[in-house]
Amino acid sequence: MIKFFKKEKKFQKKKESLWMNIHIYWKLAICFMFAVIIVAYFFGYRLFLKINKEPLLSGETESGLVQTVKKERIEKSLEYFYERSQKSDQILNSSAPVVDPSL
Repeated sequence: MIKFFKKEKKFQKKKESLWMNIHIYWKLAICFMFAVIIVAYFFGYRLFLKINKEPLLSGETESGLVQTVKKERIEKSLEYFYERSQKSDQILNSSAPVVDPSL
């Protein structure tokens, strides 16, 4: 009589090597990313507190006064932009030269 199926009496789980066990690497990756997220939150909060403590006006001098812009500089800038708007209006209102296509 020929027996095709053997009955095994001892079932042993084969030992997997560390290089073949993928679950360990996934667990390590998740732990590493969790640690990176916690460190990022810590440094972000620390940076927020540092920026929040800085004075609002950065243009202050040692005497505590804020530097102002001279009136002449403002008037010069306004005059420059007024001249530009005049030139733009002049260009828009002038008639376009007719180009002769036969040339």
